[in-house]
Amino acid sequence: MRKSILAMAMGAMVLTTGMVHAQEKTFNIWWFEDADSAEGIAWSHALDELRANHPDVTVNFEQKTFAQLQASGSMILNSSQAPDLLEYNKGNATAGLVSSQGLLLPLDDAFTAQGWDKILNEGDVVLSKYDEMGIYGSGHIWGISVYGEYVSAFYNVDMFDKAGLTVPTTMDELVADFEAFKVQGIIPLALGGADTSGQHVLASLAYTKADDAWIQNYQGLRAPLDTAPFLYAAQTMVDWVANGYVSKDSTGMNDDDAALQFMSGKAPIYISGTWNLGKFNSNIKDFKWGQFLVPTPKYSVGSTGNLWVVPKGSKNVELAEEFISLTLSPKYQTEMANAGGVAIAADPATITNPVGKNAASVFKEISDKNGLGFYPDWPVPGFYDVLIQKVAGLLQGTSTPDEFVAQLKQVYDDAQENQ
Repeated sequence: MRKSILAMAMGAMVLTTGMVHAQEKTFNIWWFEDADSAEGIAWSHALDELRANHPDVTVNFEQKTFAQLQASGSMILNSSQAPDLLEYNKGNATAGLVSSQGLLLPLDDAFTAQGWDKILNEGDVVLSKYDEMGIYGSGHIWGISVYGEYVSAFYNVDMFDKAGLTVPTTMDELVADFEAFKVQGIIPLALGGADTSGQHVLASLAYTKADDAWIQNYQGLRAPLDTAPFLYAAQTMVDWVANGYVSKDSTGMNDDDAALQFMSGKAPIYISGTWNLGKFNSNIKDFKWGQFLVPTPKYSVGSTGNLWVVPKGSKNVELAEEFISLTLSPKYQTEMANAGGVAIAADPATITNPVGKNAASVFKEISDKNGLGFYPDWPVPGFYDVLIQKVAGLLQGTSTPDEFVAQLKQVYDDAQENQ
């Protein structure tokens, strides 16, 4: 009888060990980038290499959506269904929140052991760090971004050349270029006044008056809102409309229509984000176009991309770290850049696609000076919708610049006081 019980116990132990071994032979990874995006293309090939490196491992990839993880990320990460590695949205309300809930593994040791510290600079990892309250900028490293995004001014090179204009390096030069086009009967700036490009122009102008302390206070909800930079930005946007630099029709326009104005050659300048790169690269055939940074002393609107994070229940941490290293390697960074993405660790000399080459160069210029100012809706939940509504009202003349900043300050200060 005792022998039978012992045999059963040993059998159960063998079975349990076998189950653990089987689990260790499976690597589960999720991301939400589209298959035809620059990131999706490069990461799929990196995953093929991981499979080849580990033929004894079953690699399971699942395509998710941004909305899925926004809606139920905490619940998923706190369950047995979490993968070994997944892409997760950066920010206080997302990656910061789940790190503060203890749902992620810190990557501080891997950051040096894997050599990521030799690849990424401080500007590249500022959104990887969150403190115990889930506020970005300090604390443990909870995720790694392997691409970037930023707002810049897209411009029609042919129209600039025909007008005898050069890329502006100061705000005065930018306004002088606006005026030169206006004299020729051309409205210079395409603007989605009722969409994201409206608030991105607002932030770009505000950042011309923002120092380090203002950026840190604003983005970190560290103090009541100092409205001076936004008041300058609001007044400047109103002046641009009044001076004919922006079409009055643009005040209610969405980004797709504003982008179409630029792509059709009707407007020589469009201030928006790098998510337009692929579309412009594919669709603009009739003129040469390029990018320049909105001339600010230091900060540009943008951020590093979303993060690779390792859930607390990951059964294959080493494979997760290996895959992150692959996506940071020159091979896949270059591939991403050549697909039109914003690579943060590619050698510019290896990038053949001029769009990706320029994007990587510009992003490096921003991150090297720690100049990512992030997006204006960043600090406050729901601020995105507030900014969309209030910027549209400002441009349409239903509120003055003073009224506009007072409205922003009320929403911001309420959130800052109640955090």
